Amino acid sequence: MTEDPARAAPARSWREALLVYTRPRVFAMIWLGFSAGLPFLLIGPTLSGWQRDVGVERSVIGFFSWIGIIYSIKVLWAPVVDRVALPLLTRWLGKRRSWMLAAQLVIAAGLLGMAQADPVADLALVAWFALLVAFGSATQDITIDAWRIEAMDPEFQGAMAAAYVLGYRIALLVAGAGAFYLAEGASWEVAYVVMAVLMAGGIVTTLALREPDHVAAAAACELEARVEQALGASRRRGPLGRALAFLSDAVVAPFVDFFARNGREALLILLLISLYKLSDITMGVMANPFYLDLGFSKTDIADVTKIFGFFMTIAGAALGGVLVVRFGIARPLVLGAVLVALTNLLFAGLAVLEPSLALLAVVVSADNLSGGIAAAVFIAYLSSLTNQAYTAT
Repeated sequence: MTEDPARAAPARSWREALLVYTRPRVFAMIWLGFSAGLPFLLIGPTLSGWQRDVGVERSVIGFFSWIGIIYSIKVLWAPVVDRVALPLLTRWLGKRRSWMLAAQLVIAAGLLGMAQADPVADLALVAWFALLVAFGSATQDITIDAWRIEAMDPEFQGAMAAAYVLGYRIALLVAGAGAFYLAEGASWEVAYVVMAVLMAGGIVTTLALREPDHVAAAAACELEARVEQALGASRRRGPLGRALAFLSDAVVAPFVDFFARNGREALLILLLISLYKLSDITMGVMANPFYLDLGFSKTDIADVTKIFGFFMTIAGAALGGVLVVRFGIARPLVLGAVLVALTNLLFAGLAVLEPSLALLAVVVSADNLSGGIAAAVFIAYLSSLTNQAYTAT
C-alpha cells in the first residue's frame, strides 16, 4: 500500500504558504472557476426567472429543472474525456485543454442559442440549447478537475480550490444578479448574449495555460492489462473486444487501482468522504427557515448570508489553502472537520440568546469561514487520493 498522501505533504513556512497565491496556475483557477460557475444559474434560477417574466407556466418551468441532472450523471462520460482524443484539438492543445476548450465553446454557443430563441414560442428549442449548455458545463467541470490535479502537487490543491471558489462565486453573482440587472436595463436576450461573451475569459485562459505532463505509469498499464485479462476482454477481437477493453481500462481499472493502493483503509476513506461535511450539509438546508422562525426579516437574512457569507467563504477557502501548504493535509483536514462541527453549535446559541443582527452576522461569518476552510482542505485531500492516470474519471 502506498503512503497516505495526507501525511506525505512537506510543511513550509508561512511566507511560502502565502506566496502560493502568486503562482500563475493558481491565479488561472480564478478564471476557470468563473467559467465553471457562469452557466450554472443561467440554466437554472436565472432561466426560470426569464421564463416566468414572459409568462411561461410554472409547471413547465419546474420541468426545466430536470436539466440540472446532467451535472449528476457526468460520471457516465468522464471516462471518455479521460481516454478519447479530439481530432485536431488534442494534437494542438493536448488532452486536457482540448476538451476544456471544446466544452467552453459549446457553452458559449448554447447561451447564444438561448438568447436568440423565444422562451414561449420556441420552448423546445430553448430546452435543447439549455441541455447543450448543461452538457458543456458538466464536461468542463470534468476537465478542469483533471487539469487541476495534474497541474499542481497535492500540497497546492487547497490553494487551487480556493482560487476556484473565488471565481465560481463571482460567476454566480454575475449570472444571477448581473443577468437580472441587464434584463431590467436592456432585455433578457442581451443578458444572455453578454453571458456568452463572458465565456471568453475561460477560453482565453485555456489557450494561455500549459498542458500538464501526461506520463503513463507502468503500474497503471500493468494493472489495466491484468483487469482486461480477468474480465476476458483481452481474449475478444473486433468491436466488442475493443469496447470491453475500453470499459475495462477506463471504468473498472480506476476502482481496482483505488482499492489496491489503499488496501483495508479504502473503506474507511470512503466512509470519511461520505461523512466529512455531513453535519454542514444537513444543517445548511434548515438555515433559512431557522432564521425566519427567530424573527429575522428577509432583508436581514439576505444582507447577512449573502454579503458576509460570500466574503467569509472566500476567506475561509483562502485560509484553507494556506494551511495545507504550511502544515500538509492531515492536520488541516482534522481542523476543518472540528470547526464545521463546532460552528454548528453556534446556531444553538443563536436560538437560546436574544436574536440580534450582530449575533447573526457572527454566527453566519463563523459558519461560512469554517465551511470554506473545510471545503478547500477536503478538495486537497481528495486530489491527493487520485491516481494521475485516472484524473478525469
